[in-house]
Amino acid sequence: MIAALGLSAATYPRWGRVVNLAALMATCVLVVGCGVPVRYGSGPYQQWDKDTEYHVAERPGGFQLSVLFSRYQFFPSPATVESACRSTLTSMAYTLAEQRGRKIRPINEQRIQLSTGRNIASAITSCSATAPVEYE
Repeated sequence: MIAALGLSAATYPRWGRVVNLAALMATCVLVVGCGVPVRYGSGPYQQWDKDTEYHVAERPGGFQLSVLFSRYQFFPSPATVESACRSTLTSMAYTLAEQRGRKIRPINEQRIQLSTGRNIASAITSCSATAPVEYE
């Protein structure tokens, strides 16, 4: 790496350590700064809109809805993304049930599992949520 910079290890013996340390620090910042939310639900996700993907798993008396929600935020605000994620999950549940010609019971907020993460390199805050949806 020292030769690539046009430096001589004999002339500048400490440059090798400095360059290696800088490369190590840059790698650590990129790896540690990339938090990924837990991905609920197994199987392929489908695109809902530009910020949202979803997965539906059928179950007796309803379905399990899992949502992946991402948004660019220069100034991080995980609470805003969490709120939008919950709201998206709830509205999608009602829309999907309506498309199936069914009505659902109100979704209990306590049963929504939620996980958030942030990629500092791209300034994207992500949220993953899942909840059981029960037919009336």
